[in-house]
Amino acid sequence: MGSKQHHRKAPWLLLSLVFGLLAGCQTMPGHLPAHEYEPFKPLPAEKRLMNDVRIRWEVREDVAQVCAKAIQMGKEQAYITPPLACAVWDVPKQECIVITGPKPTHVALGHEVRHCFEGRFHR
Repeated sequence: MGSKQHHRKAPWLLLSLVFGLLAGCQTMPGHLPAHEYEPFKPLPAEKRLMNDVRIRWEVREDVAQVCAKAIQMGKEQAYITPPLACAVWDVPKQECIVITGPKPTHVALGHEVRHCFEGRFHR
C-alpha cells in the first residue's frame, strides 16, 4: 500500500476505532419496507446501548459516500445499495451522530435515532 493511500485511510481507521459501533441503513429512496412503519417495543433501559445520549444531526448531500466510509462498506456494495442514512455512536462519550441526506423521512430519522439508543437492532 502506497503512503498516500495509507494516509487517506488513516482518518477513517481512527474514526472506526474512536466510535465503538455504527449502523448504516439502506433502502431505495421513497421505498421504506412496511416493517419500518410498524410499532416496536423499545428495549428496557438496562439493555439499551445508551440511555442519556447527546445526539447531533448532520444533513449532507454526500450522505451515501460518508456513511459508506463510516461503516466501512465496500465500494461495490455501496454502489448497489447506497446507505440513505447512518448513525455513528460513541458509548464512552454517550454521543451519537445521525447523518442523513437533505430530505429524510420522519421514519428514516426516527430509525437512526433508535440506533443511537439500541445500537444494531436489525441483524
